[in-house]
Amino acid sequence: MKPRGTFSKSLRTFSTGNWLLAAIFVVGLGWMSHAFAKKLTGPIEYVALTKEAIVRNKPLEHIPAPAATKGIYMSSWVAGTTNWREELVRFIDRTELNAIVIDIKDYTGRISFSVKDSVLNDLGYPEKRIGDIEEFINELHAKNIYVIGRIAVFQDPHLARLRPDLAIKGSSGVAWKDKQGISWVDPASREVWDIAIRIGKEAESVGFDELNFDYVRFPSDGNLRDMHYPFWDGKTPKAEVISSFFAYLSEHLSSLPVPISADLFGLTTWNKDDLNIGQVLESALPHFDYISPMVYPSHYPPGFQGYKNPAEHPYEVIKTAMERARNRAVAIGESPQKLRPWIQDFDLGATYDASMIKLQKQAVYDAGLSGWLSWDPSNKYTRGGYDEVYVDKPAL
Repeated sequence: MKPRGTFSKSLRTFSTGNWLLAAIFVVGLGWMSHAFAKKLTGPIEYVALTKEAIVRNKPLEHIPAPAATKGIYMSSWVAGTTNWREELVRFIDRTELNAIVIDIKDYTGRISFSVKDSVLNDLGYPEKRIGDIEEFINELHAKNIYVIGRIAVFQDPHLARLRPDLAIKGSSGVAWKDKQGISWVDPASREVWDIAIRIGKEAESVGFDELNFDYVRFPSDGNLRDMHYPFWDGKTPKAEVISSFFAYLSEHLSSLPVPISADLFGLTTWNKDDLNIGQVLESALPHFDYISPMVYPSHYPPGFQGYKNPAEHPYEVIKTAMERARNRAVAIGESPQKLRPWIQDFDLGATYDASMIKLQKQAVYDAGLSGWLSWDPSNKYTRGGYDEVYVDKPAL
């Protein structure tokens, strides 16, 4: 298995002729799935390539991860809405931001663009929310924006419904649901692991520069006493199951020319046990190029580290959490620069204005780290929370 760590990939070049060819075929979304065959006079049969086929047969271009990744999250629905996504891209243009995280597969379990993989298509995964995913990624690359694709793994109501044999069930025999009413599949299922790998390979093939895996754990809420797993034996430690998945994922994606990353609970920076969800920081670090603990101050319990309301103390919570994570990474011989936390840009427990965003960023820097990702589920990011840097970037 290829060790994960100092990831460096050379930028693949794209000839002027290929750019011109792709540009000629940039037309409406409606005919992406059609192929036309015309019988010409004589023995030659000409089959015109579709727009989708042309794009997928051109050389792929990936851009390397920035030295300090500073990114925001974009939902697949926003990515498929031209006006809204262009507004966010303009925001990136004006600020220090250099990366964007786009949902490939979110909490619904659906893939946000069309795929070629027959297994994924047979499972009905694609829901074409982003009709021009490759063109959009190319536009982001033209602006030197690093594109990260987010894949929710074990929280998957679509697969749980379609393949109940893979789903966690309640005592009634129907799919178990968490507090949000969302079903999960068994984290111990090798078939589910393979599906995640298939999705990752599809995402790389359309141009994503990094594959980010989320919900890589056992469920944390809901009626945890009424859960029946079709594959997990209940005896193997959850941490062992998840660690095995991490190793499997890394091994089977090691041939791809892009880094992989994982999102972990923020408390993994503090706790050395698995939090009853299978996540242990030391078990994740060796298998990924980046680890993103979700150190949202609002997600820490009242009284945490003596703070009645941790959400009101973003600097202190994040700095201490990431210092601990940094020290633990170094202790096992892993680069602390693998650590790239999620910070919050949403109101919960406190009002998160520009000053609160800046305090979180400064906490990351003061912990000896350089990169971060910012999360707002509504995609309405706080103007003034991100340093303005005017640069000459190509227009969309």
